Amino acid sequence: MLKRILAIDDEVGVTRMIKLNLETTGRYAVLMVNEAQSAHAAAQQFKPDLILLDVMMPGMDGGEVAAELESDPALKDIPIVYLTAAVTRKEADHKRLFSGGRRVVAKPITLPELIDCIEEALKERGSG
Repeated sequence: MLKRILAIDDEVGVTRMIKLNLETTGRYAVLMVNEAQSAHAAAQQFKPDLILLDVMMPGMDGGEVAAELESDPALKDIPIVYLTAAVTRKEADHKRLFSGGRRVVAKPITLPELIDCIEEALKERGSG
């Protein structure tokens, strides 16, 4: 069964590449959301197994989006992985960064690294 990934990033090119690369593996179904304000409704409808969430977005930042998602009882247990250009890869790798209990991954990220991160987060949740 395909794992459902919700990719939330204001940069269409980023979500498009995530969708294309992950779906090419045959292991994931990816929904792209490019407006932070649409994330909650999209998550309610799509029911993702995991959410990839940009940190810096106009209107609402990733922390605000995560708080809104986690305030919904139907969505609160979905793992969220932050993708951000605000930290370097070296910082993210060295510190194994977490924010509010969520993994933080530096952009850009390679496909194998992204898949490893997704699978690790899904295993931690017990749905891997």
